[in-house]
Amino acid sequence: MPQDEPPKNPRKSAAVSPRPGLARLLVRLVVGLAGLAAAGVASLLILVALALAVAYPNLPDVGHLADYRPKLPLQVLTADGKPMGEFGEERRNLLPIREIPQVMIDAVLSIEDARFFEHSGVDYRGMVRAALANLGQAKSQGASTITMQVARNVYLSAEKSYTRKIYEVLLTFKLEHLLTKEQILEIYMNQIFLGQRAYGFSMAAQTYFGKPLKDVSIAEAAMLAGLPKAPSAFNPISNPKRARVRQLHIIDRMRENGFITAAEAEAAKEEKLRLRRQAPERTRAEFAAEMVRQAIVAQYGEEAYTRGLVVTTTIRSDDQQSAYRAVRQGIMDFESRQVYRGPELFIDLPSDPERRDDAIDQALTERPDNDDLLSAVVLEASPTRVVAVRQDGEPFTITGEGLRPVRSGLAERAGPNVRIRPGAVIRVMRTGEKTWRITQLPEVEAAFVALDPKTGDIRALVGGFDFQKNKFNHVTQAWRQPGSSFKPFIYSAALEKGISPMTVVNDAPLFYSARETGGKPWEPKNYDGQFEGPMSVRRALARSKNMTSIRILQVVGTQSAQQWVSRFGFDPQRHPPYLTMALGAGSVTPMQMATGYGVFANGGYLVQPRLVSRVTDHQGKVLYEAPKTALDESMRVIDARNAFVMNSLLQEITRSGTAARAQSTLKRPDLYGKTGTTNDAVDAWFVGFHPSVVAATWVGYDTPRNLGSRETGGGLSLPIWISYMSHALKSQPTQEYQAPAGLVRSGGEWFYEEFGPGMGVQAIGLDDPWPGMAAPEQATVGGYGEFPLEPAPPPVRNEDRRSILDLFRN
Repeated sequence: MPQDEPPKNPRKSAAVSPRPGLARLLVRLVVGLAGLAAAGVASLLILVALALAVAYPNLPDVGHLADYRPKLPLQVLTADGKPMGEFGEERRNLLPIREIPQVMIDAVLSIEDARFFEHSGVDYRGMVRAALANLGQAKSQGASTITMQVARNVYLSAEKSYTRKIYEVLLTFKLEHLLTKEQILEIYMNQIFLGQRAYGFSMAAQTYFGKPLKDVSIAEAAMLAGLPKAPSAFNPISNPKRARVRQLHIIDRMRENGFITAAEAEAAKEEKLRLRRQAPERTRAEFAAEMVRQAIVAQYGEEAYTRGLVVTTTIRSDDQQSAYRAVRQGIMDFESRQVYRGPELFIDLPSDPERRDDAIDQALTERPDNDDLLSAVVLEASPTRVVAVRQDGEPFTITGEGLRPVRSGLAERAGPNVRIRPGAVIRVMRTGEKTWRITQLPEVEAAFVALDPKTGDIRALVGGFDFQKNKFNHVTQAWRQPGSSFKPFIYSAALEKGISPMTVVNDAPLFYSARETGGKPWEPKNYDGQFEGPMSVRRALARSKNMTSIRILQVVGTQSAQQWVSRFGFDPQRHPPYLTMALGAGSVTPMQMATGYGVFANGGYLVQPRLVSRVTDHQGKVLYEAPKTALDESMRVIDARNAFVMNSLLQEITRSGTAARAQSTLKRPDLYGKTGTTNDAVDAWFVGFHPSVVAATWVGYDTPRNLGSRETGGGLSLPIWISYMSHALKSQPTQEYQAPAGLVRSGGEWFYEEFGPGMGVQAIGLDDPWPGMAAPEQATVGGYGEFPLEPAPPPVRNEDRRSILDLFRN
């Protein structure tokens, strides 16, 4: 066997190799330092003295490496065990040396340290080659052995100095003295950084090829073996050309070292690799995973990142994927109606093909793909045709409908920052096998959260369009006005004041003078600017009438309403006791809204959201188990009758009101909810539920501004909710709520027993005129019989005057 080739069975040779004694170890120290002298190290005798007298006794203890235990990251899983996120400096899957395939070892040894099983930690031949290379006399073959790399990676910094090199050599001899070759190789194969946050070849095989290390081919092993030298430069995903060159070199080295035959080498060179460009198994739940990270770090400190904790959440992977896709689609549908804002970047395209490819690679690396929104560089552009290219180097053409969203950017009059021209970095979406559409990254944001109303378990949570683009969690951190989606809580309070679904409320204009408000006059309006006169409470809520809601709040009382909404988990301080509360002028988060509607969905109980169900260590020992949630009367915040009647009203909204699209699309009656659109269409909401799941959806800009004159909660947020529910309810049978005790039914409507027909509040505000009002003493309301006109509601209270004044001041 040639002297520069490793044994054919390196593990066997390692098992019988003797460990040197201390005397022999010191001799090797001196010889090793002599090798450094060949590389140009000055003052050899002084350094030898320092090494023997000072450095060696102060070297760190390496004994613990005999039982190697790397830092293990924090793992976050869905309820069904699928990965959501991983936190910590190192993504790693520890693999014993006996389970590492021989082809992977052969590939690594061929390129990193072919004489690993022959030398004693320092390859003197390699050091001489390095010295010659430094003098420009030969091509460098590298001087760092695998043992030296282990010493450097585990104990030393990346500093380049003679002192650090001396410590590296000393540590190398110490490692070789205390550990077997197999132990050193096992540490290296598990410790080395290989890009994409992957440490060790087992994790790298999963990261780049989506398969266990035991299944890699010769070609794949050669590609992975090229990563240790420069994980970024030889990354097959981001730098495929350079990675390919190094892979071919390693295959040749494997053949030269006798690890593979010439035929195997040629076959490996011809093999087409299938890279895993995105982990398909990972559930897109970055916002929920980040919530878990914060909670676990608060509990366990920085140790959470290194002790291998495994956190199981309540997230359902299928639900989460459906929610993620629903939010993305909803936002992109909105984006298709927006003006094109222009390319993200402009670059120069050199005439030299190689330099041009490098410029394109760099530009696309700086603007990575955003899921299905792919980055590309324009090569040619005209009003009817755009040719672009991605990192694979294959040009593609966009024409026809694919150009419609960016017509303004292709017009001759387009401004310099908007015009699509060669060198422009754009976003494209694949619409078919060979068809594309140009689009743009959205500016608008959204939030979606779905809960089990009986347990509080969070089934799905999407905190924004893209976590990498904007890590602000809009589900838990965005305090926004809920608009009309808050009205059900005011109507719930009204039921306790004797108002029923058949109570008639006048949808007539309201005006509060400067004298009444104590400041500027206030004249609220309905969304459509129209007034319909007297109508039932049921119809008023279904049509989301603002005038009726204000009149109902006047009857309830603003102070009373403020206290009532706190039952649903809202902070009273964020909902001042003003008449504007009837229009949802307070501040809520989507999580609060889902929790509040959950009270209606579960029959009157306030159940707090829950995300973490279990925490274990890396060996499976349970450190925390969430208690099972069971509804009991201590959790009740509203009467079961109140929840039932409110559900009847909310069901009407999804049947004939502003959310009628829900029942008509999903083809089922057991849906309940309310739309919401704030002033100037700044926030768009839909919050709704089925008895088994409650979900809240919000759409808006981070810096509040108009979404568009025709944009509403029913048009923006409701479709997202419907899309999610089409999956979540796929196997759910129809469920109708059963009426609790204490209710009576008359004329197709439900009443509290104490406020039955002829009792309670019969009508509100019928003395106030409205357009088209009938003349005399009686007013007939279609379908609800005759009601005597009642006195006007009490005047605006002092507290309400202050509220209106403050509203205008703000």
